Amino acid sequence: MQQILHIHGGETFRNYKLYLEYLKKYSFDLEKFEKKKTDWAKHLQKDLGDNYRVIAPIMPNPRNAKYVEWKIWLEKFFPYLKDDIILTSKSLGGTFWTKYLSENEFPVKISQLHLVATPFDNNNCVPPRGEDYDLIDFNHQGDLSLIEKQVDQIYLHHSQDDPVVTFDALSKFSKALPSAKVLTYTDRGHFSIAQFPEILKLINKS
Repeated sequence: MQQILHIHGGETFRNYKLYLEYLKKYSFDLEKFEKKKTDWAKHLQKDLGDNYRVIAPIMPNPRNAKYVEWKIWLEKFFPYLKDDIILTSKSLGGTFWTKYLSENEFPVKISQLHLVATPFDNNNCVPPRGEDYDLIDFNHQGDLSLIEKQVDQIYLHHSQDDPVVTFDALSKFSKALPSAKVLTYTDRGHFSIAQFPEILKLINKS
C-alpha cells in the first residue's frame, strides 16, 4: 500500500497583534466556510482507493502558522513512513515542503512531490485581507537542489486565475527546480475544488 502524505495550507503573520486584527476583521460567511469541506485533498482516500493510504495531519495552528511548529509535528510521523511515499500539498503546505526538503534529508524515498498553488516567496502572495504578506520563517533560502536529489518526480500545479498566489510563482519554481514538470490551468483559482482528476492520474502512474 503506497502512502500519500498531504500538508494543507495556512496563514502566517509577522506578530501576534496582526493575527488578532485579522481574526477581528475576518468576514465570516457560513456558506463559504462549509464549502471548504469539499476540498480535493479530503477526497483523496476515497478517490484513490485501497491501494493507497492517505495521511493528512492537521498542522499546528494553521491560521497563525509557525514553521518550527510544523517541522516538529511532521517529524512525529517519520517512524510510520515507507519508501516511495508521495507528498502532496496546497498553498502554504507546498511552501513548507519546499523549505523542509531543501534543508533536510527526508527519512524515506520520495516517489512524487506535488506543489499545488504554492507561493515561491513573499512577492507571490496576495491574501484576501489586502495587507502585505510575509511567509516569515517559511521562506526558503533559494537553493532547492536538495529537493531534486530526493524526489523522483516533481509536479508544479498552478492556475492563471489564482486570486491568492500570483502566477509568476510558477516560473520561479521552474527555474529553481528545472527537472519539475509544469501543469498550468486556467479556471481552478486557488484549487478550492472538490475534484482534482489531474493529480489522481499522476498519482496512479507512480
